[in-house]
Formats: sequence, C-alpha cells, structure tokens
Amino acid sequence: MDMTHSIENSVKDYLQKKYEVTVESFEFQQTRKEFEGDITLVVFPLLRYVKTNPVKLGEELGEHLVKDVEQICAFNVIKGFLNLSFTNSFFVNQLEEIITTQDFGTQQKDEKSDKMMVEFSSPNTNKPLHLGHVRNNLLGHSVSEILKANGKEVFKTQIINDRGIHICKSMLAWQKFGQGETPESTEMKGDHFVGKYYVIFDQKYKVEIKELIEKGHTEEEAKKQAPLLLEAQKLLKKWEENDTETVALWQKMNNWVYEGFEKTYSDLGVDFDKNYYESETYILGKEFVLKGLKDGIFYKKEDGSIWVDLSEDGLDEKLLLRADGTSVYITQDIGTAIQRVKDFQINGLVYTVGNEQDYHFKVLFLILKKLGFAWAEHLYHLSYGMVELPDGKMKSREGTVVDADQLIEEMVTSAQEIAEELGKIDDLEKEEKQKLYQAIGKGALKYFILKVDPRKNMLFDPKESIDFQGNTGPFIQYTHARIQSLKRKANIADFSVIDYKNALDLKEKDIIKHLLKLPSTIAQAGDELNPALICNYTYDLVKLFNSFYQNSPIIIEDKNVTQFRISIADQVAKTIALNLNLLGIESPQRM
Repeated sequence: MDMTHSIENSVKDYLQKKYEVTVESFEFQQTRKEFEGDITLVVFPLLRYVKTNPVKLGEELGEHLVKDVEQICAFNVIKGFLNLSFTNSFFVNQLEEIITTQDFGTQQKDEKSDKMMVEFSSPNTNKPLHLGHVRNNLLGHSVSEILKANGKEVFKTQIINDRGIHICKSMLAWQKFGQGETPESTEMKGDHFVGKYYVIFDQKYKVEIKELIEKGHTEEEAKKQAPLLLEAQKLLKKWEENDTETVALWQKMNNWVYEGFEKTYSDLGVDFDKNYYESETYILGKEFVLKGLKDGIFYKKEDGSIWVDLSEDGLDEKLLLRADGTSVYITQDIGTAIQRVKDFQINGLVYTVGNEQDYHFKVLFLILKKLGFAWAEHLYHLSYGMVELPDGKMKSREGTVVDADQLIEEMVTSAQEIAEELGKIDDLEKEEKQKLYQAIGKGALKYFILKVDPRKNMLFDPKESIDFQGNTGPFIQYTHARIQSLKRKANIADFSVIDYKNALDLKEKDIIKHLLKLPSTIAQAGDELNPALICNYTYDLVKLFNSFYQNSPIIIEDKNVTQFRISIADQVAKTIALNLNLLGIESPQRM
C-alpha cells in the first residue's frame, strides 16, 4: 500500500542511467492541501547528486514517473517540491485491499511477539478512586490495547499499596470512632466507607495539633506529638510485627476496599491479569537491597540505614532501608519489578504513574541496572500530567476529591438527559436505553481524557465532554451510529469495490488516503504510548466522512455508486469501532 517504494525504485533507476549517480534515500511529504497531489517528493536533497535547477529536475522526474509508474497520472512542481497524483484505479484497489484485509491496521500476536506488562491504577487501600485515578486507569487500559494492536502479548497489572501509615490512619479512626458500623450497615461502598475514616482521622488529628499549639508547642512539634499520630505509628509497628489482632483488622478493612474497587473498575471497563501487593513484594525488595549491600553496590550509614549513592549518575543519594530495617516505597518497587519479570518473562514494562514521580522512576531503573538486571533497559515510565478542575486541585485528606464513582454516574445521567431531549431513541426498550446512556456517558468521559497528550496537564470539563458536536466521544459515536443507519437503509451485502469504474471525487480520495494512515498511526501510538494519537486520527476521519456525507449523497439511483459509497462508509465505521475499542469506548448501533 506504500507507493513510496515504487517511486524510489523508479527514480533511482532513472538517475543511475541518465546521470550515473546512486541515491540511497529520498524525502517524501504529504502534499499540502493548497496544492494538487497525493504525495510529494522533495527535490532539494537530490541536488547533491545532480547539479541543476530544482524546478527543472522536478519537471524531469515528474514526466518520467508518469510514464514509468502505472499508478501515477499527473504531477506539478512547486519550487523544489514534486507533487504526484495517483490514478482512480490506485485508490479503488487500495480501498479493496483495506476492505479485504482482516483487522486492517493491526498486527497479530505470534510466538515471536514481545511480552509487555503495563502497570496502572496502583491505588492505596485507604480511600476510593478519584479523578486522577480515572486518567491513570484509562491511560493504562488504552495503552495495553494499543500495544496488543501492535502485535504484543500484554499483561495488565496493578500494585496495590496496602500497607503503611496511611492505611493505619483509617484503621485507627474506625477503631476509635466507628462504633462497629460496616459498609453493609451504612449501605456504603467499601472503599468510600474506609475513605470516610481516613478523612475523620485527618479532622481529629488537626484538632489535636491545634490544641498542642495553644499549649505552647510549635506547629512542627505538634504534628509529631499529636496522640492520634503516635497511636497510628504504634499500630503500624504492630502490623509489621504481625500482631494477630492488627493483621485481622487490616485484612477486614482492605477487603472492604477491594470490593469497592472492583465495582469502579467494572464501571470503567478495566481489568487486570494479576494484582501485586506491597505487603508481599517489599519482602523480596529487602532481600535484594541486602544482597546489593553485600555486593558493595549499596552502603550502610552509622545509624544502620542502607543507601545507594547515585551522584556519579547525576542523581542524589537514596535511602533503601531505614535504620530500624523497615522499607520505603522504592524497596517494594525493586521487589515488585523482579517478581514480575520472574512471573511473566516479560520483555518490557510500562509504569503508568503521574509526573510527580519522574525522579522516583529514574532512581528505580538505575538501581535495577546496578543490581545487574539487563531487562532494566526496557522499563518505561508513562509519565502523565495532573487532572485539574475549573475550581482547583483535589485534596484526599480533606475529602474534597472528585470521586470516580460519582463522576461516572453524573456522566451517564448527563448522557440520558441529552439523549431524551433529542428524542431519537424513544422507540427503544428501557434496557436498551440504559445501555446506550452508559455507553455515551462513559464514552464522553474516556474520550475527553484520552484525547489530551498524556504528558500534559489537563482541565476536565464534564459539560464540554458530553457535547454531541466537536472533538468529543459522543460526536464520534454518533457518526458510527449514523453509518449503521445508512447501511440498514441501503441493504447492501457486498462491500467489494474492485469493479468500480466511476471517477472518484476529492472527498472520497481524502477518506481513502486517511484510512491508509491507520497502520502507521496505531504503530506510532504504540511507540509513543500515546492514545491521543488514536483520538486525533479518529476525529479527523469523522470530520472527513461528515463532510463527504453532507456533500455527496450516498444512497442514490445509481446502484454502482451507492455500493461504492456505502463500502467507504462501512470501512469508516469499522475503523471508528476499532479505534474506539482501543480507547475502551463502545460503538453504539443507534443514537
């Protein structure tokens, strides 16, 4: 499908025979919209071999290519740019090849495929998922699907941060203030229930700090000496000592949270092949830290703490084990990485984590390399920007986060209100309507978040995301549904276009040219770990189709033209559905 090879070979032969020069590489561009043509050969680099005027050489090569390459029918030269036009039959044949290629645009997994792991979500078990987690989950899931579309074998995982002082704060608050209530007795989701006590701890803690300051303590002293914090630290120590009662409470409250998480994951349409738990992997991490100490990779300070010196690598010293032998975050990350490679024999690992952890991952990857793991060269940090709101950032301790469950519910409700106002699905059964509201609402949320380059901070605006016009999920879903309606009306079973003899109009060519970019777009999205490229491609395709639809009647008396245009429409719909699936979004048949 790539004509550049035919053009290259033809020009190489011509230059060799006429000028006795050998040219190894050529520069191509997409022809600019204001000029006629389908592909542009940049002539300027060839002047190194042929000393002449660029326009003259362009004219010369254009005349040769029209005669020598069957698929080229015309050319024009603008300064040093040779614009080439392809024949109608070329585009018809390309469309036929697209139509007859199963899963066009994707690569199939085989026994030689790379094994990739994508880590995402990675929640703490002391609070429910919020808007930041939503971006994390949607990115991780979409990147996993894009890597699969590039022929990779992909394993989706999360590391659950189920230990530490933050967990003990929720546990202590429930012990002291919970009066035995449970998620069942309060009819709350488990993660919301436990999160409530995390907020309660912070509220009570602040009261104690204020009281200590009023008694003459400094703010720093008060924060360290507040009785609640000291109790939470004692609870953490009891957990680390495997105290039976403490561990039982920890397990009970974590299980409440896991049940809540599963409901949210189900609503978001994400899942995992394996969960890892910090409470387990930190043990393996400690083993390798001690091994690194023995091998002279790390060093011990006088107080007994273990460190690594990365100053020669442009980084700082990093604590790996505290003086009392307890681990820090990077300890469990070392253990988790080693365990994952052991479990799945992966070739690469993508960490979907916010950009505030950029330095952490530089340190982690470097430590694993120093420990002698060759696979550490294939670790990637998908560093994404924060999600901001029109009224500011989120603070989980104060209970002011944008809750993921509430956000999903509100998006679905908005979709229902808009769909009912439009009145185009009044004849659907109630259950079908509810499924459609879910698809539209969640599709709006997912698309709005994923269309932004992951590396950028983003402002999430729920009202803008649910709009049925513009660069939104509902607009793209509506185009897919419109095409399904056209297909039902046309009632055409055969989508072959190989015998089509009519001339193509410019908009038909533009759609076919855009369809041809799908494989390279999916490949680039996989290389860059960037779902926004899929969003941009799909939006551009939808705009091209809607312009075509408005200017070129699809169902007309000429059955030959109708079949060709319905075939284009069908392939557009298939491409929309494929891409939306890569984004975790449904493609409704009706809207």
